[in-house]
Amino acid sequence: MQSAAVSDTGTHRSVNQDAAFTAPWGGAVADGVGGGPAGDLASAAFVHRLAAGRVGTVDPETLVVSVRAANWDLRAHVERDPSLSGMATTFTGVFVSERDTVLLAHTGDSRAYLLRDGVLTQQTRDDSYVQALVDRGLVREQDAASHPRRNLITASLSGGERDRVVVAEHEARTGDRWVLCSDGLSDYVPHEDIAGAVAHRSAPEAAAGAVALALEAGTRDNVTVVVCDVERGAPESFSAHPDASFYGAAAARFTEGFESA
Repeated sequence: MQSAAVSDTGTHRSVNQDAAFTAPWGGAVADGVGGGPAGDLASAAFVHRLAAGRVGTVDPETLVVSVRAANWDLRAHVERDPSLSGMATTFTGVFVSERDTVLLAHTGDSRAYLLRDGVLTQQTRDDSYVQALVDRGLVREQDAASHPRRNLITASLSGGERDRVVVAEHEARTGDRWVLCSDGLSDYVPHEDIAGAVAHRSAPEAAAGAVALALEAGTRDNVTVVVCDVERGAPESFSAHPDASFYGAAAARFTEGFESA
């Protein structure tokens, strides 16, 4: 994968609680849960732990194990410092699999979109109170983004035994573009405008363009966009560039290297 990311604190927040990473073998975004303690630590710690030591492709089972290990690391932080109890994060990531497919992992309301043949489609379902209302026909899809309780999520990662992540396998087609984002983008920019921002541009330009749209739209949240382009290449070639690049809270914290709790 050829990947790029941009993360911006925005104009209404003093701390960026979004975290992200990009690597030749994948990319991810995590959004620390607002209203809880240390959302920036939760997202940054999870992203760093997930990326630690990962080189090359994965299978679904290995990915689940890696996610669980990163989630348990959040619990270790809380056990060491009980004042962090309640910290949590969303998570959405794409990873190159051993079967030459793309693995999509998700929990919370950060989103993944797939741009294929010029058409952008949402590939994740928000784990949120408002999405549940939409599913039951109580709220119209077009009204969801402006609902007063749109930020209330129903699933996240907090180090709990019952925390869950959905992993789905997708065809890896050369030319596909995966777009991952925090709700600082999706809550403020219409789908069609996101599609226009991420099409027909390089990955860095697409990520920057989408973030710029969110800021222009007056987002009141942190905003992070990760763009991952599927390219054909031998899996062993990933080992030549194993290191991940970090963004947002993941770059602000652990700048001297990450140590798990």
